[in-house]
Amino acid sequence: MSNDEHFEGIAEADTGTGGKHVPERKCILTGAHDARANLIRLALGPDGIVLPDLRAKAPGRGAWIGVDKAALEIAIAKGKLKGALSRAFKTGEITIPADLPDMIAQGLQRLALDRLGLENRAGAVLAGSDRIEEAARRGQVHLLYHAADAGTDGNRKLDQALRVGSDREGSDLRGLVIPVSRTILSMALGRENVVHIALTAPASAARVAQAFARWCGFIGRFDAPVPCEDASRGPSAL
Repeated sequence: MSNDEHFEGIAEADTGTGGKHVPERKCILTGAHDARANLIRLALGPDGIVLPDLRAKAPGRGAWIGVDKAALEIAIAKGKLKGALSRAFKTGEITIPADLPDMIAQGLQRLALDRLGLENRAGAVLAGSDRIEEAARRGQVHLLYHAADAGTDGNRKLDQALRVGSDREGSDLRGLVIPVSRTILSMALGRENVVHIALTAPASAARVAQAFARWCGFIGRFDAPVPCEDASRGPSAL
């Protein structure tokens, strides 16, 4: 094992799927292990400033956290994060920006919307109530989003189409409201007046759901969207 692997608390966990192993990291605040994709890497810059490395690609030393924004704010206020980072980095010469939690939240939102934009350019995203309703009734929708300011009547109509197409009438299966307005959603997709969005490819739905679950889990929105076929399991959270 390399020094960096030991330093960042790497562990290997068997996923139980085909013998594949998923690298895990240890949260320096709770001691819990989780998949790297569910945690947030903090990187120590040469100037001693700690910054989020949300893509986990920055060079040098890093430490991982698996708590939400509220818990991180408390850890900063009580000095627990600085103590944990000092032990992890083996130096007390570190500076934690006061707005670190906001930086992480904004960065995760940006990554989620960027992922949605990528899948849109790949042709996996439907917008427009009529198109979504038709696809949903045909069982082609794997993930359904409503903008935060979407009307309840429009939501109910598409939710019902989703249940019909999924052969789950009478269940509580529904699209979920994401914490962004139609204006932001429209900008992310380069379209006008985007109120509802549907993902029609399972792999695309999984990638977008993971990105939104990561962001929503951090900001305390545990109703983050998950693929329709996984709805009974609930969203993953940090």
